[in-house]
Amino acid sequence: MSHAVKDLAVAGLVVLAAAACTAPAPPRSVAAATSPSAAPTGAAALPAPTGPHPVGATTLYLKDTSRPDPWVPEVRARELMVTLWYPARAGEGSRAFYMTAKESELTLKGKKVTGVPYDALSRARTNALKDAKPAGRKGGLPLVVLSPGFTLPRSTLTALAEELASRGYVVAGVDHTYENYATTFPDGRVAECVACDSDTDPGFGTKVAGVRAADVSFVLDQLTGPDAKWEGSSLIDASEIAMAGQSIGGAGAVAAMLKDSRVRAGIDMDGTTYARIPKSGLSRPFLFMGSAGHRPAGRDNSWDRDWKLLTGWKRWLVLPGADHQSFTDVPLLADALGIAVPGDLSPARSMEITRTYVRAFLDRHLRHEPQSLLDEPSPRYPEVRFCTPGERCR
Repeated sequence: MSHAVKDLAVAGLVVLAAAACTAPAPPRSVAAATSPSAAPTGAAALPAPTGPHPVGATTLYLKDTSRPDPWVPEVRARELMVTLWYPARAGEGSRAFYMTAKESELTLKGKKVTGVPYDALSRARTNALKDAKPAGRKGGLPLVVLSPGFTLPRSTLTALAEELASRGYVVAGVDHTYENYATTFPDGRVAECVACDSDTDPGFGTKVAGVRAADVSFVLDQLTGPDAKWEGSSLIDASEIAMAGQSIGGAGAVAAMLKDSRVRAGIDMDGTTYARIPKSGLSRPFLFMGSAGHRPAGRDNSWDRDWKLLTGWKRWLVLPGADHQSFTDVPLLADALGIAVPGDLSPARSMEITRTYVRAFLDRHLRHEPQSLLDEPSPRYPEVRFCTPGERCR
């Protein structure tokens, strides 16, 4: 089993934290997904974003006819669902849904979570307004692509995405089809986790990272090219693009940077890296941000290996009290579901730290604004350690 999958399997008792892939039979198509209902009392509520802009969210269906699906080759085109979060015009409207009831059901079943209603995750309350009008000046908004962990949907990075959008970024969260428990297409088909059948295959992590890099390049084509598929695409500054990912999504960030020079900065949040950086190095800015398992000379040596090949601006931050899922919405959802979260950080604190340091990195490298927070440890965030191989974290 690959290291990234092992990490998730260890946390199998936590909702959305496990990646123990009990594989259903591919290919699969489930009946049309049920629309989510309004969040009832007691449902999980994501923390409000802290930026000055209202946030909108919309979904895009994208179809890459240039390649067959890498997991189901008989599907002759790669289909992707993408959520865009963005600064929006002030106004009223319905909240964007977190995920559909069917997606919630398949995700909870896939994670073997019992004792809660199967639609529980669809009730999580977001802060973005569904299909709100984008706001901003032409070419004025940097773009950030978010890639989730293996078996997890794009929605599990919503709290981070909403924060960045409130600060003036366009954020594209990508569902990598057949790599998570449920992706719903506009016609009601639900693609399940075919890749879970292969997670013990040699080279699995490398394949996943490569698939994600190809997905991201296609998404960038569709958001910034002459035939852009989103009404707000003219607002995007195509020269200022970054990618961040959690777990194997972080490995995808490295792979995407190696494949596509448009991705000018990258963040790996607690993910083993698989794409091999050439000996000539990778000179664009990169941030490692992880739990204790990613300390120098820790149980995962991929960051040690790659650190010396990162020849540009770089930082290696460790949160000793964090869990593998601390950089996602998972801790925020767990309390409402009555499920314990491992690690010493509270859900609110882990999300505050994730939002703050990711935003600082992006502001520095996409907006070119100095960020003293990234220069040395901060008394405001004593949980965060600055690490360098061969030295003690400080």
